[in-house]
Amino acid sequence: MKIRCFQRNFSAASSLLVPVQLPSRMETHFWYVLPDEVKSSSLLNQYLELLSPCEKESVTRMQGHQLKKKALLARALVRTTIARYQINCQVNPRSLKFKKNIYGKPEIEWDNDENWCPPPLHFNISHTPSLIACGVTVDVPIGIDVEEKQRKIKNNVLAFARRYFTPEEVNFLNAISDLEVQRQEFIKLWTLKEAYVKAIGKGFSAAPFKTFTIQSRPAKHSDPKATEIVVESFDDPTTNFASNWQFTLLELAGSHYAAICRERGKNIEGKECVPMRLMVRKTIPFVEDECVSGADAVVTIGSLIDQC
Repeated sequence: MKIRCFQRNFSAASSLLVPVQLPSRMETHFWYVLPDEVKSSSLLNQYLELLSPCEKESVTRMQGHQLKKKALLARALVRTTIARYQINCQVNPRSLKFKKNIYGKPEIEWDNDENWCPPPLHFNISHTPSLIACGVTVDVPIGIDVEEKQRKIKNNVLAFARRYFTPEEVNFLNAISDLEVQRQEFIKLWTLKEAYVKAIGKGFSAAPFKTFTIQSRPAKHSDPKATEIVVESFDDPTTNFASNWQFTLLELAGSHYAAICRERGKNIEGKECVPMRLMVRKTIPFVEDECVSGADAVVTIGSLIDQC
């Protein structure tokens, strides 16, 4: 599904964001934009007008056009994505307010209104120079990370892994004789670990990568050959093998790995929802939205999902 809607002014653009229903408890919505496809200076100016004064100042202080553009697109993607989810009334992307938890993870700060109960909407954002993504869930925390498949690693992969990864993960990489395959598996592991520390709301500084192991195991809810990605935490033994966390690893646009980690949702009967349902959309806000779930641009390479 591709929807095009070109606008000439900000007010028209703001009102024509295509509305989207809130995800169910078992769904994850994943939106991404490719900065190289956003070339219109007038469109970038529209995005700038969405930002708060503090955000504008932060963007304009940055050095270099590409860095400014990436920061602007990241903020615009979050605002326009959240504004699409129609609750009781349309949300203006410019009016959204944000706060950070004690570890610096951004959250939505809804206005207090006795006549309106805001939705338990969770989001997380990640970006590289060539792709910016935003993940959305309802009722459950989410963390995402995106990395370029051709990401350069300055040091020897195993030396780098020994510095940050657990012995089990280092042994896994050490068993791979093909150096390029080893590098790719390292990037996948890094992406999954980033998504996990963001999902638990702590980030790398408060949850060092050496305190938990990411691995695969046979899936419980599928055919005998299927596997799922799990986490074993050494800081909290009760979370071993992540009975309460769910992972998905994707190859995105043929050039990136994308990892999603979310708390396992439950349906209205209170039963655990497995597998994760995933909706992926490529977007240029105010210009084009394209549902790419199940298309060649989205390839599942780890864990169980149900493409919406």
